[in-house]
Amino acid sequence: MDQANKLKFLKLALMVIGVIFILGIPAMMMWIWPSGWSWLPRQPEYEQMMMGLYITLGVFLIRAAKDPLANLSLIWFTIWSSIVHGGIMLIQALVDDAERANLLGDVPALFLVALVLWYLVPKKHQN
Repeated sequence: MDQANKLKFLKLALMVIGVIFILGIPAMMMWIWPSGWSWLPRQPEYEQMMMGLYITLGVFLIRAAKDPLANLSLIWFTIWSSIVHGGIMLIQALVDDAERANLLGDVPALFLVALVLWYLVPKKHQN
C-alpha cells in the first residue's frame, strides 16, 4: 500500500477507533459482554475510570483524523498504551482464571488497535 493510501486509511481508522472507544467500550463493558471487557468481580469505580479514559481518547482520535501527521504523538500514545494495557491484561488473564474471557475480549482488541495504527502510520513517521 502506498503512503498516500496509508494516510487515507489512517484517517478512517482513527475515526472508527475513536467511535469504538466512545460507544463500543462502554457498551461492551456494561451490556454486551461484561465478562470479556470488565474486571470480575464487577468494580464500578474501575469501569467508570476506564470508560472515562477511553471516551476521552476516542474524542481526541476523531479530532486527530483531520490531520494525522500533526497528531503523531497521540497516535503513538494510542499504539503503545494499547500494547502495554493489552500485555498487562494478557498476563493477568493467564494468571487469574476469573479473567480468562479477556483473552477473547479486550486483550486481542487492544493488540488489534495497536497493529492497525502501527501499520497505517506512514513509514517515514514511524519511531
